[in-house]
Amino acid sequence: MNINNVDFEYAAGKAIQLMESTLPEVVFSGRSNVGKSSLINKLVNRKKLARVSATPGKTATINFFKLDSFRLVDLPGYGYAKVSQSEKRRWAELVEGYFAQDRNFALIIQIVDMRHKPTADDLDMIDFLYHSNLPFAIVLTKKDKLNKTKQQESLQQIQELLKDYENEIPLFPFSALNGEGTEEIRQYIDKCVENTDTINVDKKE
Repeated sequence: MNINNVDFEYAAGKAIQLMESTLPEVVFSGRSNVGKSSLINKLVNRKKLARVSATPGKTATINFFKLDSFRLVDLPGYGYAKVSQSEKRRWAELVEGYFAQDRNFALIIQIVDMRHKPTADDLDMIDFLYHSNLPFAIVLTKKDKLNKTKQQESLQQIQELLKDYENEIPLFPFSALNGEGTEEIRQYIDKCVENTDTINVDKKE
């Protein structure tokens, strides 16, 4: 993962504004204030590439960041109660419109706060990704907020929730504070992007 050449490319507030998918896309999904921006910034070793907001629910667009061989895609956070119903519908239509398009999905990173049991929205998203046969992994953020015992309990809890899925879902505990898990996630992203490139070559041939 070449982190030396990454830039914000564009933002889309409506599905019709989405540009054609010309590179593999690594997508970040999760509820508001779960640490998506912090994860993206840590992965690319930038402090402010993705904006970290103190106000949950503030990001209302799909944001694209371009690297040499793929794009990072930051989806709007879901599940923030204080957002109006009309705004929630707009966000839902935007995200649903994104996934409905013929896009070059390399990996969807579903983010869950390790301190808490996954929300109903988290589980709905995981279920959607799984049954849509989309390539995805789960990153468990806020690892540094728990002691070793609580970390293990949290990991076992989510493994129990995922046991009914036939295929094993990769799990990556992560800390934005000390960077634990960063390199493992980078390596997994690289692997998925490379596999996507191979699949696309096979399709063209």
